[in-house]
Amino acid sequence: MIHALSTTFAERLLISARAGMLLVGCGTQLEPASPPSSARTPTGASMKVSISYKNGEPQKLAEKELEHYTNKLNRLLKAYEPDLVQLHGVFTKNPHRAELSFSLNLSLPTGTLHATGTGENARASCKQAFSELQAQVKKHQSRLRKDYEWKRKRPRSPAAAVS
Repeated sequence: MIHALSTTFAERLLISARAGMLLVGCGTQLEPASPPSSARTPTGASMKVSISYKNGEPQKLAEKELEHYTNKLNRLLKAYEPDLVQLHGVFTKNPHRAELSFSLNLSLPTGTLHATGTGENARASCKQAFSELQAQVKKHQSRLRKDYEWKRKRPRSPAAAVS
């Protein structure tokens, strides 16, 4: 039985080698079925980011926070092509209160996510909006993976059945 399996494997190997030699002999180049790994992994490219300011001026501290949180989001969104992911943010200063709001829209190939954060300064509103968006991204990805179908169902304990 083992001998029969090894001969069929050897025959398959010989046939594929002959087919490869025929293709090379006629001038055809062999290419792998999948693109090289360098084409699949982005080389320093990241998502498209656009930030605008309404009723206020850009702040250096906010720019630093934005860079930090977009790098965090990039780590979560590795599976998507970088040119298909767009992040748009708007800082809005409320004229009636000493409050700054920051709204984010993240456009993915599988859907669009929205988050809003408010705070007394740009840093607080930025942190709140990005933390809300990160939670939404994690939940969105778990739904895409269908984690709810793979979650192990716990058996009911006998004490819970009695009461």
